Amino acid sequence: MPDTAPRSGVATHCPYCALQCGTRLGHDASGTVVEPSDFPVNDGHLCQKGWTAPALLGVPDRLRRPLVRGADGRHAPVDWDTALDTVAARLRRIRDTHGPDALAVFGGGGLTNEKAYLLGKFARLALGTSQIDYNGRFCMSSAAAAGNAAFGLDRGLPFPVADLGAADTILLAGANPAETMPPLMRHLRKAELIVIDPRRTRTAERAALHLQPVPGTDLALALGLLHIAVSDGWCDKEYVQERTTGFDAAWRRAVTWWPERVEQVTGVPVAEQRAAVELLGEARRAYVLTGRGAEQHSKGADTAAAFINLALALGLPGVAGSGYGCLTGQGNGQGGREHGQKADQLPGYRMITDPEARAHVARVWGTTPDTLPGPGRSAYELLDALGTEGGPRALLVFGSNPLVSAPHSAHVADRLAALDLLVVADFVPSETARTADVVLPVAQWAEEEGTLTSLEGRVLRRRRLHPPPEGVRTDLEVLHGLAVRLGEPAHRYPTSPRQVFDELRRASRGGKADYSGITYERLDAGESLHWPCPELPDGQAHPGTPRLFLDGFATPDGRARFAEVDHRDPAETPDAGHPLYATTGRVLAHYQSGAQTRRVPELNDAVPEPFVEIHPDTAERAGLREGDTARVTSARGTTVARVRLVGSMRTDTVFLPFHHPGTGRANLITSTALDPRSKMPEFKVCAVRIEPGTDAS
Repeated sequence: MPDTAPRSGVATHCPYCALQCGTRLGHDASGTVVEPSDFPVNDGHLCQKGWTAPALLGVPDRLRRPLVRGADGRHAPVDWDTALDTVAARLRRIRDTHGPDALAVFGGGGLTNEKAYLLGKFARLALGTSQIDYNGRFCMSSAAAAGNAAFGLDRGLPFPVADLGAADTILLAGANPAETMPPLMRHLRKAELIVIDPRRTRTAERAALHLQPVPGTDLALALGLLHIAVSDGWCDKEYVQERTTGFDAAWRRAVTWWPERVEQVTGVPVAEQRAAVELLGEARRAYVLTGRGAEQHSKGADTAAAFINLALALGLPGVAGSGYGCLTGQGNGQGGREHGQKADQLPGYRMITDPEARAHVARVWGTTPDTLPGPGRSAYELLDALGTEGGPRALLVFGSNPLVSAPHSAHVADRLAALDLLVVADFVPSETARTADVVLPVAQWAEEEGTLTSLEGRVLRRRRLHPPPEGVRTDLEVLHGLAVRLGEPAHRYPTSPRQVFDELRRASRGGKADYSGITYERLDAGESLHWPCPELPDGQAHPGTPRLFLDGFATPDGRARFAEVDHRDPAETPDAGHPLYATTGRVLAHYQSGAQTRRVPELNDAVPEPFVEIHPDTAERAGLREGDTARVTSARGTTVARVRLVGSMRTDTVFLPFHHPGTGRANLITSTALDPRSKMPEFKVCAVRIEPGTDAS
């Protein structure tokens, strides 16, 4: 549907999740106002966060001047030249003494494509460092690893969101869109939903079938569902033979996961396992969708692969009206990992170790391949190494708040404090910004131009309603200013988003995520363009690729790959000292680390403090009642939260949202175990004990 201009103001998109709902922004007597547009993913609707997004533009503690920490330990406002001169001088001094990998960059999945692209270029050329990664490593990395291995390509949804509206059955593994992306639920109304989640979430309440496994056992359940699909005759043998490879090896693993064994490990009854496969098998149009609940594990990539195996056995991927997909979380979680701010990737979703990829990008950047550093540390590995012997001694943070969002956050705070230099670019004083040596105030969503890529691979235009406040610069201007001070040629770091995008197009040409045929002019004319969208000869316009894999997968032989995976326990299981599982997630009113939503009164009033959901019987054994303060303790630390009694919780499990700072940070307790392939931390399961806090009665 064309993204037409509103009657007044501008047509743009919500600043939050990867649905990127269409909105119209304008002004009236009360200030900035928003209304939903008839964009396909939201169809004239917004969630609570989208409706209140204009409040972000006027938060009282908006950063408006650069801040530099003085000898007294306090931040003091300075002018931009002083701030940038200070940062550049200290970066040069550290690099000259300790080498380029003593400098590091941590980006964000909410940055526009242009900012993500220029940030990666800045790190590798202006700083010369390999040490760059981003918070999307905590979001999509497991599904990305599994998708690349299975299909030869990683795009969250290889089909438009609107296709889900015609589905008969949809399996949601570890996803709770009723709270994390509510407008998506409009597309799920007609389908029978199968929800896999240890909690009875708002999404699970709407499901035809809710499977409630022990935390950390999703992989065993997926193997069991594949076992039933094959042994009960639901496997599409013709599809498997003609469009896939590796089935026999995958089946050798799944054959040992008979339903009774799966029930013993996961707690999901055999009858419910069979009912789930039957619902999928009988459907003419079916989808398997995974989310963070299945992926944020030390075996998250294998778990996503196991659900892909199930989808392949049922003959779903690459078939019109059916498929497999992953529900990306952050606003630009898809585009953010495609253009170079990830440790192992270059623009166009090229691998940094590929000689051809290095040569192509080096040509675009006007340098030689040997000047480009190799792959660096993944996100948590990078944070863990800060300030250590041989680790980075300076960190630049753009669009992220790792002090709240990273696992074992007390340890991350120690590592940040060990740095010689911490620089944070943000528009509010996030928890990470408050600890920085230099804080750079930058523009936010309605004050900047650019593009983002939604979870369905659609490239979208972010349009500016008004300029940023006086004293505030864009991230592109910040990168330009630093690069020039570090000796880089000014033309290498444009400050115009359109110029950066045009260069991004050239850098992505021929890559998996090829944007070369996408232009601002085409987007502004209302064209709906999904990547890959290559530039064609003779002035022809490629229409984009809304539906991938219909004619073959992006593998050398065009076939999808089954993965040979097997279940293993999480890195940490309950014991006598920590007898419960803890799992974390999002709630409706808040987003990510909460740095934005906690500043919107309507949203913060809905969930003003940390809480822990616990079954009444479990609470009684711990001496806790509704509303008490509880201490939740793991091997890494303790968080404090208000008790909410929830009768649908598993008696062996507690749940905490991760949006709050301070002593209520859920990530004070979460595990640092990493998936060996994706380097995803195991956010979704750790062993804890729960006991009364100071004011429990």
